[in-house]
Amino acid sequence: MNYLKIFSPATVANVSCGFDSMGFALDTIGDEMTFTKTQKKGVTITQISGAKLPYNVQENAAGAVVQKMLQETKAPFGIALTIHKGFTPGSGLGSSAASAAGAAFGTNQFLQKKYTNLELTKLAMFGEKVACGTEIADNVAAAIFGGFVLVRSYHPLEIIKLPVPKKLRVVAIHPQIEIKTQDAREVLPKNIALKDGITQWANVGGLVSGLYTDNYQLISNSLVDVVAEPARKALIPFFDSVKKNALKAGALGAGISGSGPTIFALCEGDEIASKVQKVITETYSKTKIDFRVFNSKINAAGIKIIE
Repeated sequence: MNYLKIFSPATVANVSCGFDSMGFALDTIGDEMTFTKTQKKGVTITQISGAKLPYNVQENAAGAVVQKMLQETKAPFGIALTIHKGFTPGSGLGSSAASAAGAAFGTNQFLQKKYTNLELTKLAMFGEKVACGTEIADNVAAAIFGGFVLVRSYHPLEIIKLPVPKKLRVVAIHPQIEIKTQDAREVLPKNIALKDGITQWANVGGLVSGLYTDNYQLISNSLVDVVAEPARKALIPFFDSVKKNALKAGALGAGISGSGPTIFALCEGDEIASKVQKVITETYSKTKIDFRVFNSKINAAGIKIIE
């Protein structure tokens, strides 16, 4: 193999109650990346489109991951990398994660699939650290494993892939503003009340159970965040209006994707998803903020080879 092109999906992390521990992959938006084997060792980023990202390998989430993998394996070749961003960094849809996870997956193909998905997740987490200073697993794990994932433990890292009910759909609206992960973390409470912790833990358990049993009502009941959302929603213009109208239109639940500003809504079936898409589009059309709306199935496979 001398050339590879992949699609690395955008992801929704936290999923309301599952702060820093749950995520899922989207089917319709993501990055396209190419990998070309070179005789010269090391990594070269030859093209970046769709966003302004550093060409310096050590400062680029994807480039840093490829470099680390080639050095660890003492690979006798190098890789020339191109990155086309299919969505905006700072969107709350796992932009750096798509690049880091895609880099790990693509490089692994040239290394005879030496690394397992769990090992690839650890490598992609290194890319997250390069991009935003923290080794977060929820986005990269969702991109690599596909579908819904639960990060059960960080030490040691343990990722559980969860089932996805067939009718589950996601509608997401991305206001064209940027919220930096660091800023969104700074507004979080340093301590929470025990009653809030109990509520959050119970909702995570309910969401996992709902996914396993195709129980859409249980999924709906569990999509409640009493920890991060109350603190972060003020950063997102018209969040309350979007969530309220999405629920009125039949969404199972709605919340902040990652650090925001993207707002996601989970829905049962295409018909309800279309209604939710229409109503949240109408809601934001009344504002003076540009936005993009996505309607997607859950991507059960994760990163895929295009050619």
